[in-house]
Formats: sequence, structure tokens, C-alpha cells
Amino acid sequence: MATLAERMVGAARLDAGTYEEVEADTGATGQAALVVVISSICLAIGRQVGAGVLGLVVLALLMLLDWYVWALVTYLIGTRLLPGAKTQADVSQLLRTLGFASAPGVVGVFGVIPGVGTAINLLVWLWMVAAMVVAVRQALDYDTTGRAVAVVVIGFLAYVVGGALFGALAASLGGAPVAPVPPAGP
Repeated sequence: MATLAERMVGAARLDAGTYEEVEADTGATGQAALVVVISSICLAIGRQVGAGVLGLVVLALLMLLDWYVWALVTYLIGTRLLPGAKTQADVSQLLRTLGFASAPGVVGVFGVIPGVGTAINLLVWLWMVAAMVVAVRQALDYDTTGRAVAVVVIGFLAYVVGGALFGALAASLGGAPVAPVPPAGP
């Protein structure tokens, strides 16, 4: 069995075998959650959020919640709306693979470098999208990458619409408008 660091590197390298290993390892859900937390903190630092330690903790908790919601949405879209001939998956498998798909976010810490921060953040975002596609393809046992791309795109659109509706609901209840928090992925 690979270590957490080896799995993170494999996931960042878009290695399908790493995603298969994580999908099958029922004990790796905690590791996947840790990857989401580490990635979230690195992305926040790289984007110069400047929220302090408490802000980073709150951000990490929100990202964990988003990771779970994202996996559930992806599960529903991938298994109900666009299942493949061999699709057999559960939410836990997607939690693990999508958690490790956030591994490229660690590089986001370099977004603090003046003059290249925006380019680094864009590169990391695209890298994480690619990792999510591999994660979905492997977890849902798709024969084609195109179907995984469709699930990721539809899932992202559903996430944005859901976040906007949640924000509108919060605002209508007297709270301040709430923008959706980007998922641990892109």
C-alpha cells in the first residue's frame, strides 16, 4: 500500500492506477479528507486570502463540506444521469477519488509569488479539473474520458446553480448574500 505522500503524487500525476487504488481502499477516506484540507489551506495561502489561522480552519471545514456535496452530486449525475455500461460505484468511492483529485491544489501555495500568482492559480485550477476527470472516470468505471468530462462539467454547473440558490435563500432570510465556496477541486 502506498503512503499518503505517494498517493498524492500519483493523483497529481493523473495516474489512473493511483485512483483505482484509492477507490478500492475503504480505509483511505480519512486520507482523502486530509488531502482536501491540505489543498484548501495551500490554495488559500496562494490566493493570499489573509484570513489568519481561524479563517484557514473555517475555509478548510467549508471545503470538506463542499467536497462531500460535490461527491454526492457527482455520484448522482454519474450513476443516474450518465452511467456507463460498467458503472458500479458508491459515494465513498467518489469521496476518496475526488479527495485525492485535489492534490494538485498543494502547488497553489506558490500563488504568492509576485507576477506569476495568477498564472499559477489558473494552472492549478486546470490541473485539478484534469485530476477530477481521471478520478470520476476511474471511480465510475467509464470506458471513455468524454463521459467523465461531461459528469464533471454538469456537476460543476449544478454546484454553481445550487450555491447561487443557497446564497439567494440566505439573503432572503435576512443574512448577507453568500457566494458559493469553490469546491476542493476547481
